[in-house]
Amino acid sequence: MLTIRKGADRGVSDFGWLDSRHTFSFGDYFDPKHHQFRTLRVINDDRVAPGGGFPTHPHRDMEILTCVLSGQLEHRDSMGNGEVIRAGEWQVMTAGTGITHSEFNPSDTEPVHLLQIWVFPDRRGHTPSYGQKLFTDAEKAGKWRLVASPDAADGALPIHQDARVYQTKLARGQAVAHELRPGRAAFVHVATGAATVNGQKLTAGDAIAVEEEAAVTVTGDETADVLLFDLK
Repeated sequence: MLTIRKGADRGVSDFGWLDSRHTFSFGDYFDPKHHQFRTLRVINDDRVAPGGGFPTHPHRDMEILTCVLSGQLEHRDSMGNGEVIRAGEWQVMTAGTGITHSEFNPSDTEPVHLLQIWVFPDRRGHTPSYGQKLFTDAEKAGKWRLVASPDAADGALPIHQDARVYQTKLARGQAVAHELRPGRAAFVHVATGAATVNGQKLTAGDAIAVEEEAAVTVTGDETADVLLFDLK
């Protein structure tokens, strides 16, 4: 079963310095038909203007992943971390028992384009933690690169949930496949470009939920950056 979520139908928050598109309910945007998919709770497609940013705010009991697609994002948190996340890098935070953090665009001239992703943890009350890693274009070119998983396999970032997050960069005509074990599902998000997923044509911002299928096949219709979430 395939269920398409068109990017044009997502929720919108526009604060001038921030243009955010919400695949699932978030903030003032609430849609009971698109509140979460299995343990995947949030995909926010954010563009932050030069000098703009999120002031210090709290989180708890959530696995938070940030993928910077272009530009850079500066992060500070109550665990003492102060890092710049650049294009190609991923950040993971286990909010657990509670953290506060801020994020802002340190550039005076260049916007930052990022995806912020929330995954429900396997339980409440984890000890907060932080991780950050660059996954090079070569690692993702024409193949799936595991970027987050519960066992941190193959150098992936660790998350406290039976979920695996993959990223690929496809040229036009390149194809990648991902097998799904019985009972598992996939959520595929096209971050940039255009791709065909199990016969369905998608463009940047579009996503598709894949259930009761043996595999997911993604073909680049043009240069495309695609994420896949393998979920129980």
